[in-house]
Amino acid sequence: MSEKKLSQVDKDLVVTIEYKLIVEDEVIDSSDEEGPLTYLHGYENILPGLEDELLGMKVGEEKVLELAPEDGYGEYDEEAFMDVAREEFTEEVPLEPGVELHLTDVDGDEAYATIVEVGDETIKLDFNHPLAGKQLNFQVKVIDLRAADPEELAHGHPHFEGNHNHQ
Repeated sequence: MSEKKLSQVDKDLVVTIEYKLIVEDEVIDSSDEEGPLTYLHGYENILPGLEDELLGMKVGEEKVLELAPEDGYGEYDEEAFMDVAREEFTEEVPLEPGVELHLTDVDGDEAYATIVEVGDETIKLDFNHPLAGKQLNFQVKVIDLRAADPEELAHGHPHFEGNHNHQ
């Protein structure tokens, strides 16, 4: 891979950024607390809207950007609620409003839900992401770029040796 290719964010590169996510004037997430975020560009390891904005940035470059809900976690869906039988929940799950759940369906697909109401027989879940319908304001700085190795490209995400990573 040529040095020119490694000079800016592009597909198939492992990119490391420092960031702050601000929603409604509140810092929701930050690399100050979580450590820099490392991801494989072009594989939707991060929000596609954020990935689009990072394309072409150089190491050391900083940017402030705004993502509309449709480029972030989507619009708030008034229909994204479901009543689930109380016996479907294990004893480890605290059944109280506001509890956030990471669920896996029978096909292995992951879903995110928040308990909104606890009834005697059913639990009402909200499948909207907590940031659905909200504008996302990011402050980002590219701090490192490297070529992905063939295994990372095959798997569609970077591999780490003890480094922190999340989406």
